This record gives sequence, C-alpha cells and structure tokens, in this order.
Amino acid sequence: MQLLDIGTYFTSEQAAAALPAVGTEVDDDGLRSLYAYPTDVGRPWIRTNFVSSIDGSVTSDGASAGLGTPADTRLFGILRELCDAVLVGAGTVRGENYGGVALSPDVISRRQANGQESVPTIVVVTASGSIDARSRLLTDTAVMPVVLTSAAADRSAVGELRTAGATVLEVSGESVSTTDIVESLSQLGFGRVLCEGGPGLFGQLVSDGAADDVCLTISPKVISGPAGRIAHAAHAADTSMQRALVLGDTDGTLLTRWVRP
Repeated sequence: MQLLDIGTYFTSEQAAAALPAVGTEVDDDGLRSLYAYPTDVGRPWIRTNFVSSIDGSVTSDGASAGLGTPADTRLFGILRELCDAVLVGAGTVRGENYGGVALSPDVISRRQANGQESVPTIVVVTASGSIDARSRLLTDTAVMPVVLTSAAADRSAVGELRTAGATVLEVSGESVSTTDIVESLSQLGFGRVLCEGGPGLFGQLVSDGAADDVCLTISPKVISGPAGRIAHAAHAADTSMQRALVLGDTDGTLLTRWVRP
C-alpha cells in the first residue's frame, strides 16, 4: 500500500520526522506506526473500523465481507493486533457469526513484548442479553468474552452465558449507555479499544462524543440496493473529524483514518 496523504494528527508515540513521506510504500511495521494508539489520553480510546462501498453501502448481499479487499483484510489484522479489546454490538455478533480473535504466534509474541495480553477480549454490548451461549463467540475462542448488559436483560440468558464462561457485567436501567461502556472498559483495563460495529453502536458512540478514531476503508465498488450506512442514530450528531491519513492500494482500495480533535 502507498501513503497518499497525511494530516496534522499524530499519536503521542510518533514525531512528524519519523513518519514516512507521501508516496512511500507502507509495510506492516509502517501500518503499526501509523495506527498506533495514543498513550496519554487517561481513558479508553475508542477506535472504530468499517468498510463501505463508494456509494456508502455498509454491506454487499447482507454482509460486510462482500466489500472486503486484500488491503482491508491486512489492516483489519493490524488493528486487532494493536487493541486490548474488540467492542461490538450483539446484532453484529449474530449477523457475522463472531468467534474469538485468532492471532498468529508471531503476533502474540509482539503483543506480549509490548506488555499486552496475548489475545484481545471481545466485549459485546447487549441490553437484552440475547447472545446464544452455544455460539462461536463462546465456543471458538482463546479468551472468553465480556458481555455488557442491562438490569432488564433476560435472566435465563444471562445465567447461560455465565455458565458457559462469559464475564457478564450488568449496568442499572434498561439500556447500556455510552458512559456505561466507557466506565466498564476502563474498569477492565482496556485502554486501546477497537469497535467493529454495528451501525447502531457506532451511531451511539458518535452521538455521545465517544468515537475518537474512525478507520474507514472505501472499497472500489458501487453497490446500490437497500443496504444501510456505517452509523445509525435517532438524531444527527454533527461531529467534526480531523484527517489523519489516506492510504491507497493498487486495486483502488482507499484506507482512511480520521480522529476527533
């Protein structure tokens, strides 16, 4: 991939002089540097990662996988390597048949050398607790997930999740607020967070000013059809973002990163 453009934002680990020049081919080490998390925020930094078509479709034939490209897949792996936890909504877990994060021995060694746990933890947000305890999320994983739910959750479902080995955290009230999410992530010690959707959870984070870092892959496709956008919310939340970088692959894929000032 080639670095096409870079903005004025740098994470605290990166000095401007150390960044590659525009037009440089970027290898995996370069991606790790360009997408490094800041270290001086003092709270969980929530990064989101989405792929969309040129015309803004978030899925192709009902799944985001239909929009994937080699560059997007490569970045997806790097982003998971860098994070402490993968934050995701229950609808995405069910729709994408989520399992746990699987990493190669080399990636695990790099994480351990950086003082991180071997594998990121999946943190699922579900007010109802409606996660199948027999799903891949709990049966195909090296680290059992955390389920963040509400006091209104189905008691039977919560019990089954706990029996299956999940850590279930219940917040007061009938919903899981953004404050609940951030406080829970902080209590769990997850400072570097990667949100992989879905659109409802992302829309909530945007509305509440908690979407710090948006990584958007633009797939070189036009989809049309009824598919939705990457963020949904009841009301618009006009949030200015600062361009961090744009990378391009030879197949037309664009990888963009935007941060909240």
